[in-house]
Amino acid sequence: MYKSVVLKLSGEALSNHKDPLSFDVVEATALQIRDAAALGARMGVVLGGGNIWRGRSAGEMDRSRADHMGMLSTVINAIALQDTLLRLGVACTVLSAVEMPCFCETYTARLAQELMQKGHVLLFACGTGHPYFSTDTAAALRAAELGAEVLLLAKNVDGIYSADPRQDPAAVRYEKLSYDEVVARQLQATDLTAITLCREQGIPILAFGLKEKNSILRAVCGEKLGTLITA
Repeated sequence: MYKSVVLKLSGEALSNHKDPLSFDVVEATALQIRDAAALGARMGVVLGGGNIWRGRSAGEMDRSRADHMGMLSTVINAIALQDTLLRLGVACTVLSAVEMPCFCETYTARLAQELMQKGHVLLFACGTGHPYFSTDTAAALRAAELGAEVLLLAKNVDGIYSADPRQDPAAVRYEKLSYDEVVARQLQATDLTAITLCREQGIPILAFGLKEKNSILRAVCGEKLGTLITA
């Protein structure tokens, strides 16, 4: 079992076929986070915002402004998850890379470490706080800053494939890859910056499907699922 993890939740993973933000999915996710924390795992969760807004898909809009809108989307997802966790009796704090004191605390590595030592589940919003950087990169950065044993990428597919399995029925799912293989094969596991940072810091990455039953809890417990990326 991993004792210290950073979990990246894509915004799309919190949606369903009719709602961009499904509270049924949020509650099911929160229950697994609660159970993992109860087993002793120290958890940080980086929220994506693609279920509400994707900055890089904003057409002719200025990219910086589009990415700022994406950051705000992550705050909505973080507050939704926080509310559910609090109702479940889980101590948790939203930490934003962008100052917005009316809604949440401002992120610093020192504050995050102090809260984690107290047993809080940390919910990270606004990515790195800068445009042009993905929330996957933010997750890799937070994992490095907090000394996490593993970066967990909860996606809307159950691992990393040779091609998009939704478009290519012959796509093959990998059980294990090296950082260099992900880069060389140009696999859509995560972005190059996140892969490079995790490789430099020796942080393994586990990509798995959020929709699989108890997948977060199973991943934290070290069960074999999804695709593991290591040296």
